[in-house]
Amino acid sequence: IGPEAPLDAGIVDLFRTNHLAIFGPTGGAARIETSKRFAKELMTRAGVPTAHASHHTSVETALGAAHALGAPVVIKASGLAAGKGVVIASTMAEAERAITEMLDGGIFGAAGSEVLVEEFMEGEEVSMFAICDGQHSRLMIAAQDHKRLEDGDIGPNTGGMGAYAPVSLDTPAFREFVKVRIIDRVLAALREEGHPFTGLLYAGLMLTAGGPMVVEFNCRFGDPETQALLPLMASSLLQPMLTVARGETLVGTPEFDWLPDSCVTTVLAAAGYPAAVRKGDPITFPEPQEGVYVFHAGTRLADDSAKPTTPIPAVVTSGGRVLSVSAVAPTLHSAATMSRHYAGRISFAGKQMRHDIGWRELFREIEAPHDGNRHA
Repeated sequence: IGPEAPLDAGIVDLFRTNHLAIFGPTGGAARIETSKRFAKELMTRAGVPTAHASHHTSVETALGAAHALGAPVVIKASGLAAGKGVVIASTMAEAERAITEMLDGGIFGAAGSEVLVEEFMEGEEVSMFAICDGQHSRLMIAAQDHKRLEDGDIGPNTGGMGAYAPVSLDTPAFREFVKVRIIDRVLAALREEGHPFTGLLYAGLMLTAGGPMVVEFNCRFGDPETQALLPLMASSLLQPMLTVARGETLVGTPEFDWLPDSCVTTVLAAAGYPAAVRKGDPITFPEPQEGVYVFHAGTRLADDSAKPTTPIPAVVTSGGRVLSVSAVAPTLHSAATMSRHYAGRISFAGKQMRHDIGWRELFREIEAPHDGNRHA
């Protein structure tokens, strides 16, 4: 199950009641994503490294907490807001506006009826995915998402404008820390709550000067990182997912194998994203290219009665993030170039895309070229 709303509604509980295999967490375990307050309190009890935060239902107390922390400060809608409920306020004016719009203005509906006021963390973000059976886990390689809308990491926060994998910061020591101090502790805490977590646990991490800290958890595969990770997978994804879906243990199952390549994913967003988006703009595609995958997210057939055929029928935009273009190549530089160039050749009115996905890693490669053992 991919969307968070059905998980929150208890679709996994329903399947299990009827003795049907399903991959995903129960409604109780899904609160690790669907309630930021629940997740923060659980992490605090479990000793998982994360930023200090307080929760509020009134504008007055939220403003007081924000002023106490000072800018920059992070304001989060506690509930489900389709990936849009986080504001990184660089000034107190921005923080005040975000708090007022969420609590008084209701811009996120019920999701924003409670907000978290959280201290700002500085560093690089890295995403880690783990397949979990309730007690044990299998970690994937790390990916790095690009949240800001525009090149150079400026502009509003989005659900993600691109991603790449692997990440050189994903060292054996880093992976051990993430597994022991974060994933294992969260799994243990959820078991103690009576809601063992099965499915895909996504940890969004900030690599601060004091070490990795959790920004957020998702309880499903998240984009655009998934589109950068799966093209690199050399072993089976189906087998560990089936193991978990059937209620079996991951103990004794192999770790994942990965191609010795890089993958870069560039997101193409609609006009107006991440605010009010325009829909219905026709999309034109170049000829297919080897090593390039185009994932559809916010598209639909121009003629609803048409059937997918070859050549591709007319397609129009139908969402905020319209397409993801993933390219696999032996080096990050060549993958980034392929992804960027192909994405640039896809055309629709008002198209928004970044041209610098993977820039931090490219700078690291210039400063200290890797030795070819990225997946050790």
